[in-house]
Amino acid sequence: MQYCLAIDIGASSGRHILGWLENGILKQQEVYRFENNIMNKDGSIVWDIEHLVCEVKAGLKACNDIGKIPVTVAVDTWGVDYVLLDKNQKEIMPVIAYRDGRTNGIIEEIDNIIPREELYKRTGIQPINFNTIYQLYRDKKSGKLDNAQHLLMIPEYLSFKLTGVIKNEYTNATTGAIINAETKKRDDELLNLLGIKTDIFKELSVPSDVIGNLSDEVKKEIGFDTTVVFCPSHDTASAVAACPVGDNGVYISSGTWSLIGTENKEPVLCIEALNGGFTNEGGINYRYRFLKNIMGMWLFQNIRRNLDKKYTYDEMMNMAKESNFKELINPNAKEFVAPDNMIEAIRNYLGKPELPIGDVLSSVYHSLANSYKEAVQTIENVSGKQIDLINIIGGGSKDSYLNELTKEYTGKRLLAGPTEATAIGNLIAQFMYLDKDFTLEKARETVKKSFSITEV
Repeated sequence: MQYCLAIDIGASSGRHILGWLENGILKQQEVYRFENNIMNKDGSIVWDIEHLVCEVKAGLKACNDIGKIPVTVAVDTWGVDYVLLDKNQKEIMPVIAYRDGRTNGIIEEIDNIIPREELYKRTGIQPINFNTIYQLYRDKKSGKLDNAQHLLMIPEYLSFKLTGVIKNEYTNATTGAIINAETKKRDDELLNLLGIKTDIFKELSVPSDVIGNLSDEVKKEIGFDTTVVFCPSHDTASAVAACPVGDNGVYISSGTWSLIGTENKEPVLCIEALNGGFTNEGGINYRYRFLKNIMGMWLFQNIRRNLDKKYTYDEMMNMAKESNFKELINPNAKEFVAPDNMIEAIRNYLGKPELPIGDVLSSVYHSLANSYKEAVQTIENVSGKQIDLINIIGGGSKDSYLNELTKEYTGKRLLAGPTEATAIGNLIAQFMYLDKDFTLEKARETVKKSFSITEV
C-alpha cells in the first residue's frame, strides 16, 4: 500500500492523517494529534514554532511506530504569518501571530502610499491589518527586516525544518497581498514602493511541486526517509481543492474562521467586491477562491474557554436552540478579534450586560447564519452567478444547528461534509504528484465516492 501523509495544522490544533487509495476510494487514518496555541510573550502574541516543529516530527515518528511509512508528506496551515531567517538560516524571533495588534494603524499609513482601492485592484486581497504586506511593513519600520535573508510562510518553514530546502508556495503567498492577482507573480513593484526588500522571497512553487527529501538529521531522528511536496499550503486552499461544489456553488470552509466563497477562473477586482469584503486568494490549478473571511468557530471556542470548558460544544448548541433570542452581532467586529472575555464582549456589543449565556450563544448562531446569507447575496450580485448550492466543509460542518439556520437564512440547497476537507485536499495534491493522470476533476469525483456528504 502506498501511503501519503497530510500534516494539517490550524490555529488551535494539528493532526497527521495518512491517506491512500483503495479500489478508487480515498481511505484515511489519523495517526497523531496535538495542541497549537497562541502565546503571550513579552507583550506580543506569538506562535511557539519550536513546539510546532517538535510535534510535526512526533507525528512522523508515529507513522514509523505503526509501520505505515508515507512515500510523500505535505504541510498546510493558516495563512499570512511567516518566519524570517538570517544569513545563517537562523530564525529571527519572535514569530508574531496574526492576532497581535502590532499592525494597528499600518493600513492607514499604506493608504497614503497606495490607496487601498488600487492595492485591491493589484492583489485582489481585502485590506485586513494582519495581511502579510502590513506585517512586513511593520517589520521594515522596526528594523526586524534588516537582517532577514529569507521569508518562509509557516508551512514552508516547517517543510524547511524537515528538508533543509527553502521554497515559497503560491496559494499561501496570495493570502498576504504580495502577489499580483492578474499575473499570479510576486508584485515587486508594489513591494519596492513600500520599501520592502524583495530578495527575501524565492520564485513561487505550486501545489504538487517537490520540496525535497528529509535531511540526514531528520531521517535519523524519525527512522525513515520520505519526499516532502507542496499541497495547497494555505489550509483553506486545500479544503476548497477537496470540495466538489461546482461552478455555481458556494463553499463554507467552517473552522476557526468561516471562509465562504466560490471558485472562479478569473479574479473579481471591482469596487463592489472590495466593499463587500471579498478577497481573491489563489487555489489549486491557479483557480481563484473568491471568498470572504467571517469570524467562525473562534467565537464558540472563546465562549467555551470563558466557561472553563464546563460544557461540550453539543451542550452549547442545545442551549442556543432553547433560546428565542435573535438579536444580531457583526461576527467580524473588531471587539471579537482577541477579547479578554468573548462573552462580555458580545454582551457589551449588544448593550445587554446581563444577557444569559444561552441567549449569547443564540445570537452568535443567528449572526453567523445571517452573515452567510449576506455573503451569498454579494457573490450573486458581483459575480453574476445564480448560486444553487452551498457545501459546508471542515469541522464546523458537524454543527447541525448552524447548518439548519444557514439553510433557513439563505434559502439554498445545503450539503454538509466532508469534515476533514483540508486534510483531503492536502492528500489530493500528493496523489496528483504521484500520478499525473489523477486530475483535479478525478480527485473531486473520488471525494464524492469516498466520504459522507449529507443534504440538510
